[in-house]
Amino acid sequence: MFGLLAAATVVVHFAALLYIGFGGFLAWKWPKSIFIHVFFAIWGVLVNSTPVQCPLTAVENYFRAEQGLGPLPGGFNEYYVYGTLVPEGHVDLVAAVALLVLVFSYVGAYLLWRNRKSLMVPVK
Repeated sequence: MFGLLAAATVVVHFAALLYIGFGGFLAWKWPKSIFIHVFFAIWGVLVNSTPVQCPLTAVENYFRAEQGLGPLPGGFNEYYVYGTLVPEGHVDLVAAVALLVLVFSYVGAYLLWRNRKSLMVPVK
């Protein structure tokens, strides 16, 4: 049972990473979603640049402990992403590209929001 819960936590964690990376594009369709994404983006930066542990990693570590396994060596990214999805030596490049994607999504969201505002015709 705890193995299934740990696996589900991994799936949710990858979904959160995808949302952090690409969720800004949702604001192109749903502008108010940007506020939720800003929280996730700040949280992602905080977790990756400070010793603050991601709560999803803590949950997965709990389920792993219940199975008699140790905590994720180095954390979620180090265990599942670096060296597996992101080749060794390319982490900085991927981080820079991810930041550019984030900025692009936010600029696009702003431009679309601004254009929608200018197209609104006041009703008299």
